[in-house]
Amino acid sequence: METASVSGLFKWLLIICLVYYGLRFLMRLLAPVIVQEVVKKAEENFNRQNGYNDTQHTQSRQNTYSKPVSDKPKEKKKVGEYIDFEEIE
Repeated sequence: METASVSGLFKWLLIICLVYYGLRFLMRLLAPVIVQEVVKKAEENFNRQNGYNDTQHTQSRQNTYSKPVSDKPKEKKKVGEYIDFEEIE
């Protein structure tokens, strides 16, 4: 039967810390790739469920906006004259 020692405890704490920070470092590297794949898969599922065809969808997005053309700028509606009031003491 083994007895617990202080050096053994520090050894396990060091191993646990190294594993924790190692996994944290790997997740920082891999998280953007994982999130990108999840978003791509969700977009594919959304398009499949709603019956979107990718070529039709991009063409309709490109053709939906058209800038209104006007020859002259809009005139502001004149409400009345500006009256400057003076204070009476």
